[in-house]
Amino acid sequence: MDSAVDALDSLEERVHRTAELVAKLRAERDAAVAELAKMKKAGGAADAETDKLRAERTQVRSRIEKLLGQLDQLSES
Repeated sequence: MDSAVDALDSLEERVHRTAELVAKLRAERDAAVAELAKMKKAGGAADAETDKLRAERTQVRSRIEKLLGQLDQLSES
């Protein structure tokens, strides 16, 4: 009878440790999912900023080309 109780106690302890490990892993997973969502949001903001900077660069390039064209016209006169 004593060995049956010991086996049951051992099984109970292993089940308890397994439940704690599952809870810990779930918390880690939830934290990782939250971090991923945060990173995706930051990535989206960075993409928007990149698009904005590209548009500004295109505008600046166009203005410089116009100015250079005007300078060329002045030097030809």
